[in-house]
Order: sequence, then C-alpha cells, then structure tokens
Amino acid sequence: MATFKVTAKGQVTFRRDVLQHLRIHPGQQIELVKLPNGRIVLSAAAPQGKIDDFIRMYSGKTEKVATLDEINDAAAAGWVGRP
Repeated sequence: MATFKVTAKGQVTFRRDVLQHLRIHPGQQIELVKLPNGRIVLSAAAPQGKIDDFIRMYSGKTEKVATLDEINDAAAAGWVGRP
C-alpha cells in the first residue's frame, strides 16, 4: 500500500512506480471516479483527439481517394471494435 502527503494546496504527488502501474505518462490526464464509502478509482483518461488530428495522421498514406458514397458506406457499416 502506498501513502501520500497532501500539500497545503490540496495537491498530491504520485510516485513514478504508481504512475507506471496506472500506465499514466507525463502530460496525460487522469480520470477520477468517486465510489461510495470515500473510495475512488484512478485511471488514465482516454485521449480526446480531434477529427482533424486523425485525418492528418493518415494524410498522404495512400493514393486512393474515397468517394462520398464510399465514405458514407464505411460510416454506416461502423468501425468501432474492428481491427
């Protein structure tokens, strides 16, 4: 069990081994969920990227240009959970 000291500002510093266990990296946000009986759950927050970042990441990776019909078909089919 790890213990932490709360500063006068109400802040806590987590040790590196705790952050590594939570898979939290510098600059990343932490998600906190309050549970009954004063307990909490900490985890790395899911990144909140923008669609522009996603598109930019794949720009120039292919020569094919999708038509609007192909884009609409792909969106209708969904992609969540697919490799």
